[in-house]
Amino acid sequence: MRTSLDLGATPVGLLVALGIVLVLEIALDVVALVDLVRRPVARVALGNKWIWVAVIVLVNLIGAILYFAIGRKTAPAGEEPAVKPARSAAEIADALYGDPDRPKQP
Repeated sequence: MRTSLDLGATPVGLLVALGIVLVLEIALDVVALVDLVRRPVARVALGNKWIWVAVIVLVNLIGAILYFAIGRKTAPAGEEPAVKPARSAAEIADALYGDPDRPKQP
């Protein structure tokens, strides 16, 4: 009976494929957890973020897929998005340094 694991006998292609799947699984879990943290509780199915943390972490690949498929609620129509639209570089510079065409206040 063979009890030890000999990775040297495993084909290189299989090890590479398993490594890619592992990296993709970890990335998907991280993205799901970040989305869960940023999402308000009112927009999470079941109304409890801790349940979804357990599902994402403990059920591995399927848990993150379940979260993205059924764990997120969409925002009601008419509600403003949480992220404000990006401003142009000129607007940011004006906010930081003031408008160069406007006279300085004494």
